[in-house]
Amino acid sequence: MHKVSTKDLFLWIQDIQKKEEDYDSLYLFLDLMGGISRSELSSLKINSKETVELNQDLDILKTKWLQYSQDNKPIQYICGNSYWRDFKLEVSNQVLIPRVETEQIVEIAYDIFNVKEKVLFADLGTGSGAIAIGLSAANNNWTGLVTDVDENVLKIARRNYRNISNCSNLHFFCGSWWKPLKDYACMIDLVISNPPYIPKDIYDKLPSSVKNFEPMIALCGGEDGLLHIKKIILGAPKFLKEGGWIILENHFDQSQKIKKILQENGFSSVKTINDYFGIGRFTIGRYK
Repeated sequence: MHKVSTKDLFLWIQDIQKKEEDYDSLYLFLDLMGGISRSELSSLKINSKETVELNQDLDILKTKWLQYSQDNKPIQYICGNSYWRDFKLEVSNQVLIPRVETEQIVEIAYDIFNVKEKVLFADLGTGSGAIAIGLSAANNNWTGLVTDVDENVLKIARRNYRNISNCSNLHFFCGSWWKPLKDYACMIDLVISNPPYIPKDIYDKLPSSVKNFEPMIALCGGEDGLLHIKKIILGAPKFLKEGGWIILENHFDQSQKIKKILQENGFSSVKTINDYFGIGRFTIGRYK
């Protein structure tokens, strides 16, 4: 821990606010990198005799903040952490920064299955492990099969799991989508995925804070955005139990096409679920 003058800290914060920089991001930065929350800051007073303990020296914080303001690099990548639901997750530029919209997947799954049921679920393309950890951390009855094509990404997911949970109900497999789960044919109750789904032309127009830092492999879903979603759906009948469910996150305008693909591959009870912002973000279906 580093003792920092409260006065010096507040003078720096005020200087940033005078420049009309994004001080909401500054508070997130101070929380993730400095270890001091916005509410803790508001309880302090500027007093040259007072100090506050931070995770980093003030000069380091200033240098890292300059990196954000000059390069537009996401705060979460600069700090190496991101908040998602009740978790603080490790992230790097090898994984997507978990979005608030994706948090709803956990609630959708719990609406389908009783949390007291024994459920075997697969989280395909896990990234930071956020979804799988969200489903398993508070529920020992749910066992997760977690896949990602990149072993380095899986290492991040494993570390997040170990840091957040003391359970052993997640199992990690390296490989593309269904391929590493060949021993689980007709055994899975639920498959969830937040795959790359952004169409190529839209990906090309993304802001630099996304396109220059977040992994393309986790964002771009081919020309129409459905390349990976189709692979997941086409493989699902081999692995899902009869009556098993699929939950997919998708682009705002893809649900109708995805529902049709699901119906053509043996799924019923197919529907779109809007996210908290009223956008058709999720498509679900039941296999036979």
